[in-house]
Amino acid sequence: MLSVDALRAYGADTAEGLARCLNNEGFYLKMVGMMAGDTHADALTQAVADGDLKAAFEAAHALKGSLANLALKPALDAVTDILEPLRRREERTDYPEMAEKVREEMDRLQALIRG
Repeated sequence: MLSVDALRAYGADTAEGLARCLNNEGFYLKMVGMMAGDTHADALTQAVADGDLKAAFEAAHALKGSLANLALKPALDAVTDILEPLRRREERTDYPEMAEKVREEMDRLQALIRG
């Protein structure tokens, strides 16, 4: 079962996340739980594979917003790494690896949420 302690062990800044949810633990856990169905990492991976930097940026930006609001740092760090180069529309060869890192972190987070 998802808990604040499990999220803290994952690397989340639970104090920050809880503060953003008015220190309502149930609400915080409910919001984190909604990340189990998030598909932005899939959209990011597909957009990178398609070479669509605009769509990749949009997916990464949406994902970053959710992760930042909930202070889910490991996945947030991974998406932040790819977001800034995408924002500048940099031509890079490492986007697939960066998108895979986001996917891995989201898989890890989603597995934690699903228990």
